[in-house]
This record gives sequence, C-alpha cells and structure tokens, in this order.
Amino acid sequence: MQIADGTVVSINYTLTDDGNNVIDSSVGGEPLAYIQGANNIIPGLEKALAGKVSGDRLDVSVLPQEAYGLRDESLSQVIPRDRFESAEDIEVGMQFQTPVADGFSVVTVTAIDEDGITVDANHPLAGMTLHFAVEVIAVRPATAEELDHGHVHGAGGHHH
Repeated sequence: MQIADGTVVSINYTLTDDGNNVIDSSVGGEPLAYIQGANNIIPGLEKALAGKVSGDRLDVSVLPQEAYGLRDESLSQVIPRDRFESAEDIEVGMQFQTPVADGFSVVTVTAIDEDGITVDANHPLAGMTLHFAVEVIAVRPATAEELDHGHVHGAGGHHH
C-alpha cells in the first residue's frame, strides 16, 4: 500500500542538522506512527513520504519553511529576574509554558545574566534545515476512529 492521505504510516528515522549532529532518532526504539495528511509531522517530510511503500528508504532535507519555520527574533526577549519566583533555580535550556492570547506558548531559556533572563518562543528547530534518514516500516488504512481523533491508536500511537 502506498502512503496517501488517510493512511497510518510507521517509520524509523534519524534526524540530523547541517553538521550531521543527531537531533533525534527512533532507531532502537518504537517506530514513529502518524496519519498522513493529518498534520502530525512537518509538511516537508510528509510531502517527501507521499507515494512511498513499506521497505522504502530515503534521505530528505527539509528547509525551515517546510519544517518549523524561520526564526522570528521578535519572539526572543529579556524578562527581568524579579518576574520569576525563583530566578536562582533557572538554567539555560529550561522550558516554561506562558499564557498567550489563544492559549499557551512554550518558551525556552536561552541566556541568563544579572539584569534578566532571555526567553525564546521560537521552536528550538526554527530556522534549521533538517535532514532525515527514513525507512518506511508499515503503511495501513487509518480507522474511522483514528481519522476522527486525528492521531494513531495502538502501537506507536496514542492509547486511550
């Protein structure tokens, strides 16, 4: 069966950056299972996988515009230290949820100095070209319930 909208796809992947540093990998663990066409994975990878079948292997480079977008420097700001309850416990790399107009946003602490704590609301992979080595493990039709819920159920997916 070919990968098409409404199919459940299981893949093994290794994600690297431009320097060939591994960012993430499913190798040695459970394959990633997603529904093609349900916006479960980044658009560039989803497009590259369309039409592939179980057993296919491919290397895909995804530009930022088809991944997590370009960096928006206006999403990085310095917050005065006194706005944090326990500023002395905060470390670079920590992430926090912060309220925004339409819900919540995740911010990452990127710098700490005497005057403040710099937080960045860009996705950590924004602005990066992402390189995937992918193996298609399985392709099957999604169930009506999976399509209704927008995610895979069972192995490699969501368990209710």
